[in-house]
Amino acid sequence: MKKTVGSLVVVPTVFMAILIGQFKSSLVAARLVESPDSKVSEESIKQQIVAKESEGLEALKTGNVEIFANLTAEEAVFVDAAGPATKAEVVRNVAGFTLTDYSMEDVRFVPLSAESGLISYKIHEKGVSHGHEFAAQAYISSIWAERAGKWFCLFSQETPARMPPKQPN
Repeated sequence: MKKTVGSLVVVPTVFMAILIGQFKSSLVAARLVESPDSKVSEESIKQQIVAKESEGLEALKTGNVEIFANLTAEEAVFVDAAGPATKAEVVRNVAGFTLTDYSMEDVRFVPLSAESGLISYKIHEKGVSHGHEFAAQAYISSIWAERAGKWFCLFSQETPARMPPKQPN
């Protein structure tokens, strides 16, 4: 009899767990279904974020550290081969950095909310860093969020692009 009572408790419990799991999956799926309006706003957010990213790069090209700093959230984190850095550290460092030329390619976008998103892209850049000319390619990922009508970069990571191996002649 104990075995039967235990089965009567376990079977409904498992059944309820399956139903709840399916319900949660349905809710998640429903949220992911895009309406025509969400696609338009998603594209709008992407355009705004790419424009702000470009504005930051243009500020580095013109040497306007103030504009660059104003686009960066106070709590922002930047990560590169040297590790993570704060906004203050990055702003100090870009004071000796100027882009002379850059291009963005293969820009990708992931919406994070109605007011934020992530972009990633490959950058080809030339410039002067602390008195030394450089040319580089890197992969950049940045997270941007809109706060009180203004866009801020919250996170950025730069990974140097590997150059393809030279082919023997």
